[in-house]
Order: sequence, then structure tokens, then C-alpha cells
Amino acid sequence: MGNEGVIAVEKALALLDCFRPGDDSLTLTALSQASGYHKTTVYRLMNSLERMNYVVRHENGSYGLGPRLLYLGKLYEQSFHLASVVQPELHQLAQASHESASWYVIEGGQRLCLFRAEASEGLRHSRLPGTIFPLDGSAISQVLRHWGEENPLLAGEPQLPLYTSGARDPHIAAFAMPVFGVNDKLIAALALTGPSSRLIESRREAGLGQMMSQTASRLSQKLGASKAFCETLYGVQPGG
Repeated sequence: MGNEGVIAVEKALALLDCFRPGDDSLTLTALSQASGYHKTTVYRLMNSLERMNYVVRHENGSYGLGPRLLYLGKLYEQSFHLASVVQPELHQLAQASHESASWYVIEGGQRLCLFRAEASEGLRHSRLPGTIFPLDGSAISQVLRHWGEENPLLAGEPQLPLYTSGARDPHIAAFAMPVFGVNDKLIAALALTGPSSRLIESRREAGLGQMMSQTASRLSQKLGASKAFCETLYGVQPGG
């Protein structure tokens, strides 16, 4: 998309932002005044939004918000239902491990940090939910690529959780393992990240690996994965 296309998208979104609670509809004049755009520009952009069902045009020529926004709102609302399942598990894992726990998904060929729980004490690796990174060589990316593709990149059955240190930042290490859902399909990567000086590979055998396996197994079954599949993959019972 060229620069003009980007500007047009930003202007169209700005017009949607002109609507406030209680605004059943806005006239072309009101939209022009609120946005600062010329009426001709507003008219052209609103026509495009109307064709995509983001706005509706009433008989009197005014505009209201359209059904497509309700659909997007429902999708956004569903993320909160997911959050009610995932976030408590992340907080429990972060508290028990003293590291930062995250939930990553594939979005547009990259990895998106959707949920996050920070370590409660000491030096920690902070990351805001919504942060996007490329699918690189990190343990998190390896999990998403290996279990999310028909042609796995990792040979054989890798030891879980996967571990990398310095993949993106020389000072940061990560453990990661897959989480599955309905039909035993990958839906996310569960990760623990922290300073590479403290989050060392030997911690996998010192309890951290079992801890992550239990968390991933519980989350997978809550999200629709089969019990037999989880017991085989994680080697633990879902409750502990």
C-alpha cells in the first residue's frame, strides 16, 4: 500500500472515531467539523466505509455505525473470554517460576504477544501485550513454526520446553512450549522469559519444565484439546 493509501485508511478510521456514545447518527457537516476534513473527502471515505458495512447511510443522508463494527466488537469480546482462561494460569506460572509468562500467537506471519504476566520480584524481562516480533530463532518462534506448520522445521520430537538464549537479545533467555485447542491443533506458545544469567537451561530439569508442562496441559484441555493427546505430549496429568 502506497503512502496515499495509508493516509486514506487513517482518515477513514479517524471518521469512525468521530462517533461518541449517544451519537445515533452524524451528518456530513458534523463529520467534517469533527474531523477537520473537507466535505468532499468525508463523503468519499464514508461511501467506502458504507460499501464495507462499517457505516450505514440513513434516508436523511446522515451516517450511523454499521454491522461490521458489531462483528469486530464481538471478536474483540471473545479475546476477553480467552483472557479469563489464560491470564490466571500465566499469573500462577509467573509467581511460581519468578519469571515473566507470556502467551504468543501467530498473526500475519509474525508472533504476537497476546497476554502477559510479569515476574513479581527481582530483575525481569518486561514486554507489553500487543508487541509483535518476526518468527525468528527464539524458542517461542520455533514452537509456533514447528507445531503450526504441516512441515515441521525441527527434526524428531524436540525436548519440551524448548530453550534458547540470546536469540533476539543477548541478555534474554526463553523457555517455550505449545498449547493446543479443538482437534488438537496448535493455538499458541506458552513462554517463560527472563535474564539469561538466571533463566538457564538446567532449570528445565529442576522443576521448571514440569511446571510449564502442567500449565500447558491444563490450558490445552480447557481450550478443547483431548485428554489423551495432552497426556501423551506433556507427560503429566492436567491437574498437577
